[in-house]
Amino acid sequence: MTAAGTELTLRHPIERFTLDNGLRVVLAPDRSVPVVAVSVYYDVGMRNEPEGRTGFAHLFEHMMFQGSANVAKMEHARLVQAAGGTFNGSTHQDYTNYFQALPAEALERALFLEADRMAAPAITEENLRNQIDVVKEEIRVNVLNRPYGAFPWLQLPQVAFETFANTHDGYGSFVDLESSTVADATDFFDKYYAPGNAVLCIGGDLDVAATEELVRRWFGPIPGRHVSPLPYTGEPSPTTVRSAVVEDLLAPAPAFALGWRVPDPVGDFDTYLGSVLLAELLSEGDASRLETRLVHDDRIAIAQSSYVGLFGDPFDVRDATLLTTQVHHPAAVPAERVMAAVHEEVARIATDGVGADELRRVQARIEAQLLQQADSVLGRTLAFAAAELVHGRAELAGELAARLAAVSPEAVQAAARGLDPGTAAVLELRPAGGAR
Repeated sequence: MTAAGTELTLRHPIERFTLDNGLRVVLAPDRSVPVVAVSVYYDVGMRNEPEGRTGFAHLFEHMMFQGSANVAKMEHARLVQAAGGTFNGSTHQDYTNYFQALPAEALERALFLEADRMAAPAITEENLRNQIDVVKEEIRVNVLNRPYGAFPWLQLPQVAFETFANTHDGYGSFVDLESSTVADATDFFDKYYAPGNAVLCIGGDLDVAATEELVRRWFGPIPGRHVSPLPYTGEPSPTTVRSAVVEDLLAPAPAFALGWRVPDPVGDFDTYLGSVLLAELLSEGDASRLETRLVHDDRIAIAQSSYVGLFGDPFDVRDATLLTTQVHHPAAVPAERVMAAVHEEVARIATDGVGADELRRVQARIEAQLLQQADSVLGRTLAFAAAELVHGRAELAGELAARLAAVSPEAVQAAARGLDPGTAAVLELRPAGGAR
């Protein structure tokens, strides 16, 4: 690691312990501002859903906000906001998280709220039916009635992968959602929301000893339950092109997405970082390879982007995942012409490599983004929690900028060589009715 890279390491103190019920706890004290963040990451995401229950991880995220044994419906939100805090939750491929940021004196309130719903969320017929309707409306707004609503995040995996875990629609089908029962929800909670399947991460203005006492007070009494080993979600690398065409009644212009498998984000992390930087080099900023070639020079594209991980964060995902390049282009320009240009630019990097100055510019951009994220107590706490859950090391979140700074031009060139046109997943979107 270079000296510059070493200086980029965030050396926030990390303390950890595990409760008797299996709950892993990470404390990240920072007394500089009187704010705390409390996050709970459950090791269950869209890839854990059983067949016939697509969308269930996201549905259950909604259920966790419908009250619990000692907290009435909507009371969680009221209590956090009354203390001057904010809260939210989200569902990802590999985890579901819940979090709040509050004034430091409200720490125990947040711990009580999270512990209460970890112990006994209000899984009732009324709550389930109500939240199924909410999720269905969310799908209508975000996917069915929006141009490019499913493109490519819901559609490309069906082309790129083979297993149900990686190919199914994580937002969920209406049939699967409507047929869900209270028994299904209870079983899902028992299986995946056990304390031993979660990480509690608390950051900010806290005293470590006092905070540990509070955690043990509120989370310690929750009974432990059996936690099954994580299912393997990796797949053999493809050896041929896989392709599909979809139509979009609302899309004003055609588009396509190319997806390539990348190294294991956990088991082969250092190699994987080359792919992360390659995606940045290809598409981020006006000086990026694809922006220059497709948009400015050849003028054959309207917009382009490349990224690793379907949810936009390359550091909180497990195998298998993709480097995706998506391009929106004028109807008068054949998709094949634009795809050929993309492959040419990737081949240039694979053959000629990348200059140290160009790579350093790309590294500086992503390092700045990571350091900016770490500026806030909440952003830093979420990063620590994700790193602990996915990689087993919260400290990795503080090392990311330095690890990226240490990636060599040769590693990025090797990543480009892995983007073989002969193994790409190709999803072409065609307008079928135009804008309305």
